[in-house]
Amino acid sequence: MSIYKRFCKETIDENGRLLDIEFNYPDNFNFGYDVVDAIAAETPDKRAMVWCNTENEEHIFSFSDISRMSNKVASVLLSNGIKRGDKVIVALKRHYEYWFLAVALHKIGAVMIPVTHMLTADDFIYRLDASKAAAIIATPFNDVPKHVTEAVAREGYHLKLWTVQQDIPRFRNLTKEMEEAPDTLERIETKVTDPMVLYFTSGTTGYPKGVIHDFSYPLAHIVTAAYWQQAEDDGLHFTVSETGWAKASWGKIYGQWLVGSAVMVFDFDNFDPRQLATVINRYGVTSFCAPPTIYRYLVKKGVPEMPSLRHTVTAGEYLNPEIFRMFKEKTGLELHEGYGQTETTLLAANFKGMKAVDGSLGVPSPQYDVRLIAKDGSTPKMGEIGEIVVVPKDGKKPIGVFSGYLGNNDLYKDVWRGGVYHTGDSAWMDENGAFWFNGRFDDIIKSGGFRIGPGEIEDILITHPAVLECSVIGVPDPLRGQAVKAIVVLADGFEASHHLDKEIKDYCNSRLAEYKWIRIVEFTDAMPKTISGKIKKAEQRAAAKN
Repeated sequence: MSIYKRFCKETIDENGRLLDIEFNYPDNFNFGYDVVDAIAAETPDKRAMVWCNTENEEHIFSFSDISRMSNKVASVLLSNGIKRGDKVIVALKRHYEYWFLAVALHKIGAVMIPVTHMLTADDFIYRLDASKAAAIIATPFNDVPKHVTEAVAREGYHLKLWTVQQDIPRFRNLTKEMEEAPDTLERIETKVTDPMVLYFTSGTTGYPKGVIHDFSYPLAHIVTAAYWQQAEDDGLHFTVSETGWAKASWGKIYGQWLVGSAVMVFDFDNFDPRQLATVINRYGVTSFCAPPTIYRYLVKKGVPEMPSLRHTVTAGEYLNPEIFRMFKEKTGLELHEGYGQTETTLLAANFKGMKAVDGSLGVPSPQYDVRLIAKDGSTPKMGEIGEIVVVPKDGKKPIGVFSGYLGNNDLYKDVWRGGVYHTGDSAWMDENGAFWFNGRFDDIIKSGGFRIGPGEIEDILITHPAVLECSVIGVPDPLRGQAVKAIVVLADGFEASHHLDKEIKDYCNSRLAEYKWIRIVEFTDAMPKTISGKIKKAEQRAAAKN
């Protein structure tokens, strides 16, 4: 029996679809002790992680290995004064040391702050100022030590610096220090309400917000892993994500280990669809989660056979139905889309036991009371757009919904106005109770008195063979208020021209209602994106005004 069943009670229908879930966990629940160490004690040789990189290095770790190595890391941190409540910035890419460190930080009650290796010195300064972190543990690659050193020197911070695998000036070598550290650890008491992880979101406007989750957060990902990703006991789940983003928490550690699945980790820098397929086939990956960008490339470049795969899911941005259709045609697998935020776990999905609907976010998770509300607080009619909100079932903060914004209680109160959590995302519901994403409220285009969701147009635009990537925004227009503008990255073999501009407009506008017509096309070499890969539409709108 998977260990997760100790912490919840499920109600399931005859098709295996989850109808309800109730959580039951102690006040001192700690993923490091109560999951990792517990599995290691009962089935020490059970596979926890398969790791490889582009240099053909390979490591396979059991739960016993993870338990022992995390104890070693914890011993190093404790001996250097890192304690419960301290904040530690972690920039370890996809190095296997991340998993030792994450579990170690949980065990000692420190707050883990995962960040991407792509941060600049200024980015580190912002996060250090906001968090008052006691330490940074960084990859030795991609100039990360250089950026960290510059940030520390410029602002005169006093904190511990470690790297892994290599000796780097001004950094201690955690890999070496682990070798000499004891591999046993007496349990340190923590509370389930303590802060456990802090993610800086990559919002399209303003500075990143620090999103805080408590020690119940891993349990909230049981539904993510078991009923959306369909990770299996003794299976191998592969989520494509760097550890600096919340997607790693969704797919590379918590829910997967709770349901008994090992995680596949491929340490790479440059995405190559055929490399991913090779890894999937070499190790027999059974379930796979990737952002829409990867599925687009797989389809455009040709999907290799991947016979071990049984379940595939996607989330993070809009994926048009044509990609769903082509992927299923090539693999026989349905893509199950899901929806959530850094501030939450999975809020809606095409779940196990139900037929996936291409392009739909799926139905609300039984874990939450997820609804749509109109601006006046009423419930929108079927097909009408409303904001996605989470309503507490018992008057308390739902498990898996964040516990605060770092240093910004006013913003936290604002998103909880009216006693519900406001996601800021808009959607509409169909006759089957499924959600269809419409956009962020600040992305809505208002043209000639009409409200236009950019996804409606991007859905058509991406099907043109010349379009590799696209973004649709509203730009000032003296006649309509706003005009629809399409920004396009061209696929290989196509060149920008007036002829192609007209061809794309004609192609799309012949498939769109007149009020949604594209009035302007701009060709660009690359989209401005947040570090996590989301298109900065606010930046595109600002540029269009100048």
